[in-house]
Amino acid sequence: MKRTSMAAAIVMLLAAYSNANAQSNAQVYGLLDVGVDISSDSKPGGGSMSHVSSGGMNTSRWGIKGFEDLGGGLKAVYQLEGGILMDTGAQDGNLFKRQANVGLEGRFGRVVLGRSFTSVYDTVIRFDPMGFAPYYSWATGGSATLPNKYGMTTGFDNLIKYSGESGDWKYGFSYGLGEQQGGSSADSAKYAGAVSYQSESLGGMFTVERINGNTVAATGNRDETTAFHFGGYYATGDVKFWLGGRTYKQVAGKAALADIKGNTLWAGVAYKLQPEVTLTGAVYHIDVRNVAAGKDADPTMYVVRYRYAASKRTDLYATVAYTKARNGQLVGLSRDDAAFGDSQHGVMVGMQHRF
Repeated sequence: MKRTSMAAAIVMLLAAYSNANAQSNAQVYGLLDVGVDISSDSKPGGGSMSHVSSGGMNTSRWGIKGFEDLGGGLKAVYQLEGGILMDTGAQDGNLFKRQANVGLEGRFGRVVLGRSFTSVYDTVIRFDPMGFAPYYSWATGGSATLPNKYGMTTGFDNLIKYSGESGDWKYGFSYGLGEQQGGSSADSAKYAGAVSYQSESLGGMFTVERINGNTVAATGNRDETTAFHFGGYYATGDVKFWLGGRTYKQVAGKAALADIKGNTLWAGVAYKLQPEVTLTGAVYHIDVRNVAAGKDADPTMYVVRYRYAASKRTDLYATVAYTKARNGQLVGLSRDDAAFGDSQHGVMVGMQHRF
């Protein structure tokens, strides 16, 4: 069966299930975001390129989610969600790369099994002024041109995830099983924990993530990546401020390889010019550590975005950005697309619709 036919069949089956069960609910939802971007130094030898690109403010996706009331305040929950490349109509990865899970929800919180975003991602996204925009935010990871993105992991396979809250306090823990046939049970295992306070006017967060590689026979050690996040926001009237950061360290399993270290900092401010118009500015900086003298890029990116809410579901936006690296190192605005110079500027105009 073709992937598109499979997806359509799933939608119809869930719709029929929802109609046949009064105590259940199924919802088809999505976010479609596409724009035109122009960036400098986008090809060998320099020069600008223009693209129709998917995801200017958020990655495009569609999904199905729902629940069944089991009584006594307990619900069975499920979610399937896949990415869409709006410029070609293709799938962004596997059919349900973003979410594929089932679980239980009650007074104790929510527990799901399968594939999902990590507790770190769920928390940090609320403390990024650009909202993890593919164009342009470095809160998940830096430029694709750096030797390492000094970033975080957005989702785990083979996941057990708990989420809970008490008033304005939110907390969670995610564990991705390594499932390696040989070696230790810790090989390829993944851990993510987060706690945050989130009110309308004030917020703060702290998270930790640990990603294990597999044991190297020659040394008996494994790659181990650790990332800590911290941040906060403050809102007053029509203005909101953000401050956040991440420390990143990867300990190499092979004795001949050096550890990788880098710190990412960001700050931003949003001002609601009118009820339907928001102007947001942000700056991101990566302090590259533990590299040879004169090789540290230490790039900085500056971003300004104009957002117009045409309705509750549709936004129009325009974003301009500039990035610069030190020591002649390559740097680009995007987390995914290479650049060919030590600086790059870009502009993107697009539209987002949610259903």
